[in-house]
Amino acid sequence: MSVGLPAITQIEFDAQVKAAYQSMGVLRPHVRVKTGVIGGTHRFRRYARGVARPRLPQTNLRPMNTQYAEAIATLTPWEASEYTDKLDQVLTNVDERAVVATNIGGAIARRFDQMIIDALEAADGTNDIAAGGTGLTDAKMRRAQALFDQRAVPEGQRKMAISARAKEDLLADPRFSSRDYVQQAVITTGMLPRIYGFDIVVIDNRDEGGLPLAAGVRTNFAWDASAMGLAISAETPLEVNYVPEKMSWLSAQAMQAGAVCIDALGVVEIETAEA
Repeated sequence: MSVGLPAITQIEFDAQVKAAYQSMGVLRPHVRVKTGVIGGTHRFRRYARGVARPRLPQTNLRPMNTQYAEAIATLTPWEASEYTDKLDQVLTNVDERAVVATNIGGAIARRFDQMIIDALEAADGTNDIAAGGTGLTDAKMRRAQALFDQRAVPEGQRKMAISARAKEDLLADPRFSSRDYVQQAVITTGMLPRIYGFDIVVIDNRDEGGLPLAAGVRTNFAWDASAMGLAISAETPLEVNYVPEKMSWLSAQAMQAGAVCIDALGVVEIETAEA
């Protein structure tokens, strides 16, 4: 972190540092999470549906023979770290370690998000909604709701991750922004209401990848919270250690985790046209 401070003894730096725009993690609360996993994989189980049969008097009971299915999450290690030069700490009034800590925490949290997004993409949900040359529209939202209704996805479990451009598309429709249709006008808060039973999460443009974008088509996702699994075996707190050889403080955080789709019927891809 000492790079970029060659004139530190010639000028005074403001004590408040403007960090580059970045988001923290937003998807972890919207999936099924298993912590304390031992080993490099974790198996999420799914129990198949059963069908009742007519009861015949004086006959033996016949089991439904429902089966378990498994979805395996493969866990991978990730780390984020940065040095803070001791001399820089003395020569400037900037609390650089606090800035670095925030930056590291954001990087780890966004990596959790990307694991979930990649698992959503790999799910290859059925009956996906094509872009059709349009952005995110009321018709696409209603279609996603209909697919979840047909699959009996529980109310309160329905989630949707959309791009910033897709949010802009929705806000252009008065049905989602006007007080005539929603309880609080979005124009005053900038926050989308719960739409057709979906909790909406907006994903910004990210260096980690974010929501898939190819040939002007963005892939947004709707899912059942219980249909996506995030397995975590290790998640270290932020450590700050002094390294004498570098005369610097080393801030670091690490984790090992993996995400997987447990039930593809609980995932719907919604494509939107996006320049």
